[in-house]
Amino acid sequence: MTDQAVDTSGPAEAAGTVTADEPSGATPPRFFGRERELKDLQADIRRAGLDTLAGRKAARARVLLIAGRPGSGRTALAAELARRLAGDHPDGVYRIALTEPGGERVPGERTARELLDQLGVTAPPGADEDELSGMVREAFAARRALILLDDAVDAEQVDPLLPDNPDCLVVATSTGPLTGIPGVRPCTVGGLEAGPAVRLLADAVGQVRITVDPRAAETLAEECGGQPAALTLVAGWLAARPGASVADVTKQLREVPEDTDQPLAVRPLARALRLVHASLPPATARTLRLLALAPAGLADAHTASALAGCSVSVARGVLEEFVRLGLLRTNGADRPQYEVPGCLAPLLRALMDELDRPGEIQLARARMLERTVRQLQSCRAVTEPEGSPARRKLAGLPRSLRFPSPEAAAEWLRMRQPALLASARLAVRDGGLDTLARRLVAALVRALAVHRGTEEAAPELYGLHGLVLDVAERRSLPREKAAALLNLADLDARTGRTEEALARYRAALDAGREAKDLYATGRAMESVAGAHAELGDFSRASDWYGRALAQRLTHGERADAARLYGRLGAVHTYQGRYGEALRNWRAAAAGHRRLGDPAAQARALSEAARVQEYAGRPQESLQTCREAVDLARGAGDVRLQAALELRLADTLDRLGDPAAARLHRATADRLLGDAGMAYETSGTSSET
Repeated sequence: MTDQAVDTSGPAEAAGTVTADEPSGATPPRFFGRERELKDLQADIRRAGLDTLAGRKAARARVLLIAGRPGSGRTALAAELARRLAGDHPDGVYRIALTEPGGERVPGERTARELLDQLGVTAPPGADEDELSGMVREAFAARRALILLDDAVDAEQVDPLLPDNPDCLVVATSTGPLTGIPGVRPCTVGGLEAGPAVRLLADAVGQVRITVDPRAAETLAEECGGQPAALTLVAGWLAARPGASVADVTKQLREVPEDTDQPLAVRPLARALRLVHASLPPATARTLRLLALAPAGLADAHTASALAGCSVSVARGVLEEFVRLGLLRTNGADRPQYEVPGCLAPLLRALMDELDRPGEIQLARARMLERTVRQLQSCRAVTEPEGSPARRKLAGLPRSLRFPSPEAAAEWLRMRQPALLASARLAVRDGGLDTLARRLVAALVRALAVHRGTEEAAPELYGLHGLVLDVAERRSLPREKAAALLNLADLDARTGRTEEALARYRAALDAGREAKDLYATGRAMESVAGAHAELGDFSRASDWYGRALAQRLTHGERADAARLYGRLGAVHTYQGRYGEALRNWRAAAAGHRRLGDPAAQARALSEAARVQEYAGRPQESLQTCREAVDLARGAGDVRLQAALELRLADTLDRLGDPAAARLHRATADRLLGDAGMAYETSGTSSET
């Protein structure tokens, strides 16, 4: 067996969807050994492929594969290789996990979107895997980058992410070969040899205890199967017990029964984990087991506090103890986040299922979701004005749940976003806590919207509205179904998927009718009309706007009725039906007059004047436009008045009165100049 490498900062299979750059405040992992594997992998980069031998330039990025069982150090080796090769790839190193901590494969749509996020490329909400994978390949087409694809299940996960660019390099880790990708030769890693394994132990517990009984250290390495992750856990156990010898831990490890339900290659790691677990106080051991519920394998002190039912300060101390024992990694930030290594997550879940009652597990999950909801509510409330109901409610929360400033809340949301999104997905998939799941999704939607804005957060919001739809369909909740479909359709419409939006608007209309929800049905009818108008089907658009208008009039919703008269006027204008268009714009103006909104009345009359001009009635258009100018002046809407003055000038030019047209243009320039000066003065006063 060759010389080995190991990351001794924690179990060697820690994995997450992060870039290869170390998080701020994190301690860089220590790494040594495996030099031969590193040399072989680097030599494989220079190895001529089939394209080169045939005299062709390689069409795609070269793929290096590191294969090994969980706990073998494959991820640590890949990360070290990426670190050494980073200088040859000036456009960055990008890392994506292809498997969830629980063992489920990550959907291709999500991995592609996460890569695009790391690249700073905005992906449209609702885009499918093919579109997103194409965007990934396009983004890497002109880059010299290295992509680390961690824990691939099969070639179908890797192939869509391969750049069509030989200047890029892909390093993948997997349990076995990636059959289906040509030219890939796996570098298989197993357990450590005795020498490197003993050096790992000495690095963690000190050379003295190893020197006094080197044979015992070699025996311990053999008991651990040479697995870096198992050795790290045993070393953490020893480091926490200065009076214990290597022979002591070896004896205790031998007494731990093997879990025959686990694959043979995983059993040494399972035994090491059971040894550490058995040495913990009962409450601490239970907290460790319940961390298997941490969404995306990511926890903070609040997560652990809610799962264990203890205080936040106690939970923080327990998490730090787990870091010292090699059970967790941490980013070392002011609000630290802790990561459950991928190789330990399924073993912790097995311990939890074995030792904890299902009712207790469900209660712990419910406490975690409830705490997350409260944190998200606090995250949003801190952005509200002082003295508002939300801020008064925030003041009543425990201090640990409050954020000192909106900036601190936004940073927490940014750091915890992967875990929060995973929490929402898991809560919906669980099915047993749908009420909490709906509250969690609603709170997350509001927090993302207030801190990032609906446009920037649209991809995440699209996924969250999809989760609401899943729950609504499962629980037969037509009102919630209608709302989710409307939100999804709006996002489809904004990204140009009008046909998809139209189908969802129609489905929302059916759900709204089933729920007898007048708002949802009215909104859906209006949106169906808008989608038809966007598709150029103005006849259907006017029909649906008419239906929506009839409902608004029936229920006395005067403001919406006035707005819909305007929508009908616009559609009829596009159709060239100027008589009907004019009647609707006049009706819109009359509605706004009754509502006491002179600015809206002026805008409606302005559109009526435009229709009169299209219809070849310039004198009537001039009179209507002057009426609109008077209304805008009375409303104090300077910019609207200026726009109307310019329209008057254009109409007068067409009527052959350039002198009057110049006067109106001069008035518009003066109004716009005054408005700009007022804006600058207001801005200066505000800054002062």
